[in-house]
Amino acid sequence: MRGVLFDFHGTLAQVEDPREWVLAAAAACGVPLERIRATSLADRLVTAGRAGGPLPARVPPRLAELWADRDLYEHAHRGAYTGLAATVDAGIDGFAEALYERVLLPEGWVPYPDTAATLAALRDAGVRVAVVSNIGFDIRPHFAAWGLADLVDAFVLSYEVGRCKPDPAIFWRACGMLGVDPEEALMVGDTPADAGAVAAGCAVLVLPAADAGRPNGLGAVLDLACGGPAGEAPITRS
Repeated sequence: MRGVLFDFHGTLAQVEDPREWVLAAAAACGVPLERIRATSLADRLVTAGRAGGPLPARVPPRLAELWADRDLYEHAHRGAYTGLAATVDAGIDGFAEALYERVLLPEGWVPYPDTAATLAALRDAGVRVAVVSNIGFDIRPHFAAWGLADLVDAFVLSYEVGRCKPDPAIFWRACGMLGVDPEEALMVGDTPADAGAVAAGCAVLVLPAADAGRPNGLGAVLDLACGGPAGEAPITRS
């Protein structure tokens, strides 16, 4: 392999604990919350739909268009997720916006413990790296804050390129930016959308997302990309 394409959320990093997310957003609004109330609000907000969290239980009709376009336009991403958060009445002025702003900060995410070592090992091996994400905001500042920006050769973000995974075009764009052929690239992610890279001609490694702060099994990437034994890693080729 001459190039590795990584998904962002659920592969290289995870959103912070939901309760901590709520506490931080409330504090930004000047409102201290008891932890038990923060836990209750967090449960309701995650169910309603959190950026970086599970899909919402229901998208209100008035938000349907924004939701459909959330990974293609910044305004749609913000509008969809602040709109979903606003369906939960927390009684805090500006709370929905504060929740969204938290996701835009590096502090609102937790890189997996094995992310830095994996990216560094790929750089040492001469393997080029791209981050390919369905997302509606710029994650480059996050990598810069974590000291990882110099280990990534290209960022291919759906809202910037106008394509979303599993569209083969986004994977082709990533390969082109790295200067590698799709047959020389490995896509690493945690969802069927990431596995769509098979249609672009890439190999695929699917790793189930781990909780924040726990290793995500990224060592398997080094086995596959750097010529080591693949073991039982779930790899698929076109």
